[in-house]
Order: sequence, then structure tokens, then C-alpha cells
Amino acid sequence: MKVLVINGPNLNMLGTREPHIYGGETLGSLNERLSRYAETHGVDMEFFQSNHEGAIVDKIQSSRGVFDGIILNAGALTHYSYAIRDVISAAELPVVEVHLSNVHAREAFRHISVISAVCKGVICGFGAKSYFLALDALVKDML
Repeated sequence: MKVLVINGPNLNMLGTREPHIYGGETLGSLNERLSRYAETHGVDMEFFQSNHEGAIVDKIQSSRGVFDGIILNAGALTHYSYAIRDVISAAELPVVEVHLSNVHAREAFRHISVISAVCKGVICGFGAKSYFLALDALVKDML
């Protein structure tokens, strides 16, 4: 089983960007922990981060037939990227949308996700644990 984790804009700034909201852990550290956890479930992980919408679209397009599922934190693109919504639909892969913070407890514009409807599920508000919960959901769904 192979799972791709995609992180969108500004997630490369984890650890320094608003740690009171997103926590103090870096993206590299989170990826390492998630990779070790995945190994215990027999899952190979690949990680991708981009601040560019087109690069994320390209990555999802190239994932079809390569990965069994995707964990996606699209960052701010969650709220307005119809291109990412469309590529998720076309990829025909289970995608779990994740957010570190509880987007529903924040600014009103963060309450709207244009990608949720085409994702297998949404996990938010559990900090880094959101990624681990998403992996558990994908693994159980694929068994």
C-alpha cells in the first residue's frame, strides 16, 4: 500500500508560522514521524509540498495508478481552488482532507471548503494528529 501526503501553501513554514495555531513541529519532523508510523501498518509514504496550485494539480494527476490514497492539506487553496477539486474527482483515488487547526473555530472564510465534497473524509482540529487519523482512515478503508 502506498500513500501520498500533499501539503499546500505555507505548510513548509510549520514550526515558525503561528505556532499558537499550527504547533511548533516542523513539516520535516511531522513527515518523519508519519513515515515511521506508516511503516508499522505496511504503508509506504511519499511526501510533497508546494506553494503553487498548479504543482499540486500536477502531482495529483500523476498519482493515479501509483498511489492507493492521498492525504491532502491544501492550506488556503482549500477555500477557493476548483482546479484542485476537479483533479481530485478525476484522480479516482480516496483523498482525506486534513487541517491542523479547527477551521470551523476560525475566520468565516475558513469554514468553506470547495474540496470537501469530493474527498473521502475531512479531519481537522487535532494538530499533527490529524495526519495520523487520516492515515488510519485510509488504511482501514483499503483493507
